[in-house]
Amino acid sequence: MTTPAAVALSLISHTNAGKTTLARTLLGRDVGEVRDAPNVTRDATPHPMIDTPERDALILWDTPGFGDSARLANRLAQQGNPIGWFLSQVWDRFRDRAFWLSQQAVANVRDEADVVLYLVNASESPDDAGYLQPELDVLAWIGKPVVVLLNQTGKPRAREEEQAEAALWRSAVGARPFVRDVVTLDAFARCWVQEIALLRVIANAIEPAKAQAFARLSRAWQARRLAQFDEAMAALVVPIARAACDSEALPEAGLKGTLADFGKAIGLGDNDGGAAKARASQALAARLDTDIRGSTDQLIAIHQLSGDASKDVLERLSGVELDAPVNEGKAAMMGGVVSGALTGLAADLAAGGFTFGAGMLTGAVLGALGGAGIARGMNIARGRSGATLRWDDALLGGLVTPALLRYLAVAHYGRGRGGWVETEYPPFWRPLVTRIVDARRDAFARALSQRAPGCDVRAIGEALAVEMTAATKEVLDALYPDAVDWQASYNLRSNPSSLSNVRP
Repeated sequence: MTTPAAVALSLISHTNAGKTTLARTLLGRDVGEVRDAPNVTRDATPHPMIDTPERDALILWDTPGFGDSARLANRLAQQGNPIGWFLSQVWDRFRDRAFWLSQQAVANVRDEADVVLYLVNASESPDDAGYLQPELDVLAWIGKPVVVLLNQTGKPRAREEEQAEAALWRSAVGARPFVRDVVTLDAFARCWVQEIALLRVIANAIEPAKAQAFARLSRAWQARRLAQFDEAMAALVVPIARAACDSEALPEAGLKGTLADFGKAIGLGDNDGGAAKARASQALAARLDTDIRGSTDQLIAIHQLSGDASKDVLERLSGVELDAPVNEGKAAMMGGVVSGALTGLAADLAAGGFTFGAGMLTGAVLGALGGAGIARGMNIARGRSGATLRWDDALLGGLVTPALLRYLAVAHYGRGRGGWVETEYPPFWRPLVTRIVDARRDAFARALSQRAPGCDVRAIGEALAVEMTAATKEVLDALYPDAVDWQASYNLRSNPSSLSNVRP
């Protein structure tokens, strides 16, 4: 028989260390008040994180911060003393409210918490954190298992740097049995994969009576994050799939264009359609830009953030190719220079290198039809009557790396930072993403090759989503090798939804 249970996690720290900011990031909604001032949080407040069909509940408590830690540790040592109790419950409440709030936080954690999440300000050295040892003494008095969270670590850094910082704080914390681990979970720059690693640490600290309930809650939390991951992958590939099928028709050349073609065929003149091509290119670029912004806005919403894509941060993209019917005039002129089987070569050259296969037409037939006839037949066979511009393969392939970098930026953006703002990527991201995408370039090219001869945005998006998911998983594993549990959870799901979420 399944026994439901409530599991409580209490966030506690020195005052103004970022508890409420981290709570907002974990909960995906605004709670409490965030200000750069001490004692902003005045009451211990429970916030539901997630529940299960079995009626389990995971609760996150946001508590007032520790203030005068040394004095607090000393006062707690007097708990068997009636005078000390009187001072803490009566005198302090009216004469020293900040100190009284600290005592209430301790009482709440002692009474409610299953596991304590103790934040420290990692922007300072442990040697400069004079509050650390007294607060560890307070946590020892509380007697609950503790996970130390390194907060305010700054932008994401290389794994070696984060490990060195964690080792430094582990050394400062020392060998205290109630401290189960020291992990990095910055309220501004954490990634959801790190949350899953934290759940594993917490699972090892939960009392046996609640272990099964917490396992169910952990699975529910992971399922929520993995569903967001699927939605993000689908949103990420839509602009690329739409760009693959996008095109812009060019106006018919008419007599002026025919004369220009004749001049170019004999080496004279220039491209008189430059202005039309420029306008068509701008139209393509505008639609792609809109789609990328829309995709970014969707990523922001999926990750429960506010704000929208900036108008000046997306990379400028260019690279169009002309997709035009074989020019009959060029083919006729070149066909007049050569004859017989070589007329096929003339048609190829006039089409910009198009090859319709050896043996498809014999040299005798080519010679009989002439260059113009061959060109006309090829256009009919290919269903082409007018010229269009479309994005070239190099451009489409080049959209993958910026898209994955954009995903990482959003996935690492903590809600506590406020509205989304695009910033520079950490320098180690781009070479990592580039290496992984380059290794999968052929797979992405195969997905994009589906745009010829027909073009189905949904089919291309589904194929791209498979490859983007695989590449992103590899990137996240490289960044967070300690969180490999999420891969197993992802692969075991019976109904992954990434492909069905791709929309044209």
